[in-house]
Amino acid sequence: MNNIIKNNFIKCGLTGWCLEVFWTGFNSLLQSDRKMTGTTSLIMFPIYGMAALIKPVYEVIKNRNMLLRGGVYTLFIFTAEYISGFFLRIFNMCPWDYSGTFFSVNGLIRLDYAPVWFITGLLMEKIVSSKNSIK
Repeated sequence: MNNIIKNNFIKCGLTGWCLEVFWTGFNSLLQSDRKMTGTTSLIMFPIYGMAALIKPVYEVIKNRNMLLRGGVYTLFIFTAEYISGFFLRIFNMCPWDYSGTFFSVNGLIRLDYAPVWFITGLLMEKIVSSKNSIK
């Protein structure tokens, strides 16, 4: 694997892990957990690392407006989350389950998370488009 691709994968994986710990810690605070306990799973690292794959998409849409780019990344993230969750669920390894939430699709994605994935996609765009990323 090309070192730049590997570096992007690692940067995206670590960024995703950190964001998830922050997100779950913040949500636990909102539920009166003053320890602000944040969690993630080892399984999530390669799933977040796949965000490195937005580099070719970025090259095609980089001159478009932010709303279009963020929307495309949101669709990419929803698709990756749904597919990875679908296969992980087969092996009883899926670390998330959104069943019972109003905007859930088969318990695998939450449509109300679209703004979060929009911002995350734009953040990952910055990571993979930096000078040390894939050319």
